[in-house]
Amino acid sequence: MTIRSQRSSKRKTLGQGMMEYIIIVALIAVAAIGVYSMFGKTVRNQSAGLAKELSGNKADTAIANANTSSGDAQTRADTTKGLAEYNKDNDAK
Repeated sequence: MTIRSQRSSKRKTLGQGMMEYIIIVALIAVAAIGVYSMFGKTVRNQSAGLAKELSGNKADTAIANANTSSGDAQTRADTTKGLAEYNKDNDAK
């Protein structure tokens, strides 16, 4: 093997590793977007309740909102969806 072909082979290997990394990061991003679209409102309300409680204020409203949001997420999770209606519930809210 010549030096030139060894360098070319090394570049291809490095490029392949980078492409695999990009694909993995993209899959994680898509999964995170899906989870956030399902539970994002609940998490935001719970965080708001924690912040209020830590500051010494009552967080009854934020806790109630988190409870409502989790119920909405449960309702959406229980519905059967096809690709035609995939984002229907998210657009309505």
